[in-house]
Amino acid sequence: MSYRPRRAWLRVAHAVPRRPVGRCGDYPSLTTEIGEETNLVRSQMKLAKTLIAAAIGMGAAHAAFAMNVPGPLVTPQWLKAHQSDVTVIDIRGGGSMKAYDEEPVMGKDHFVKKSGGHIAGADLVNFNDIREERTVDGVKLKAMMPTAEYFTKVMDAAGVNSGKPYVIVPTGNAVFAMDRGTRLYFQMRYFGVPADQIAILNGGTNAWINAGYPVSIKPAPKKMGDWKATGEDKALLAGLNDVKEGEKSGTEQFIDARPTAQYLGIAKKPINKTAGHLAGAKSFPIDAIVKDDHGAAMFMSAADYKKIFHDFNISDTAPTTTYCNTGHLASGAWFVVHEILGNKNSKLYAGSMNEWTNLGNPTVGLPG
Repeated sequence: MSYRPRRAWLRVAHAVPRRPVGRCGDYPSLTTEIGEETNLVRSQMKLAKTLIAAAIGMGAAHAAFAMNVPGPLVTPQWLKAHQSDVTVIDIRGGGSMKAYDEEPVMGKDHFVKKSGGHIAGADLVNFNDIREERTVDGVKLKAMMPTAEYFTKVMDAAGVNSGKPYVIVPTGNAVFAMDRGTRLYFQMRYFGVPADQIAILNGGTNAWINAGYPVSIKPAPKKMGDWKATGEDKALLAGLNDVKEGEKSGTEQFIDARPTAQYLGIAKKPINKTAGHLAGAKSFPIDAIVKDDHGAAMFMSAADYKKIFHDFNISDTAPTTTYCNTGHLASGAWFVVHEILGNKNSKLYAGSMNEWTNLGNPTVGLPG
């Protein structure tokens, strides 16, 4: 918005009615008339200045929200350059929680050997908290997709605020760590965060350290955030009935993102009632999802995944649903399909084999 005060003066002055020339007693004096015009102009000028100030303020506020992330993955260099412009969320769970405020251990090659510390100012989210125990058809199931209310409380308790783009930072030491990041990414996307306002730091904290940037070992501050779930993007999430229909119709491609032994039914997680995989599902095992770069687990390029999918006889364009045991590892496969390969006709079955088997649905695997 541009403002030219001189032209505004002329417009206002011309808008004042001209009075016919007559006897002095017929109309107010010329001095009074000029005074009225001057007061009117001053009033209009004051209003114009107020509007300009408001517009400038709105413009500044818009600028604060206008920055987009460059894609679903960012580099340590990008994050370092934009650290003050984004909200950094550190996601970890289990034993890695204590490493949040511990020094990293470096190897002789000067690359990280053991994860430690966090990016200064990061909000700490415990992966074990972001999923919810829910009852489905009378059966209690752990680690299920949370409600909007539950997830909002978890994010606020972690001190996460709205207003800036988000960069999720896993520890980055293994595929399990990166998939914690993709599960949080998925839930934030599902509950309303636009794609251009959220990204994952590829390689996590370990990649940050390897790039030569410092980490903090200060304990996580106790504060409340104001993050809110603003909607539910149901196009991202597959439910039990969606999976049943996909199996029945044969039109859905199912990707099993677990270790090969679990896919084959040789091994089983205790949370599942039976071993094996969904009928017709294709295996995209966890050791093919990321590659190691000096201790940092890195997602690869779209071209790399196209080649891997070709070798595993997986389509990168077909309607696809990913699953695992609890929707943790499957979120990494979904991230590859939906975000890196750009197949927007893909969903995460968050209930996965936990829900599927405990509700008595059949699986395919080795006999016995």
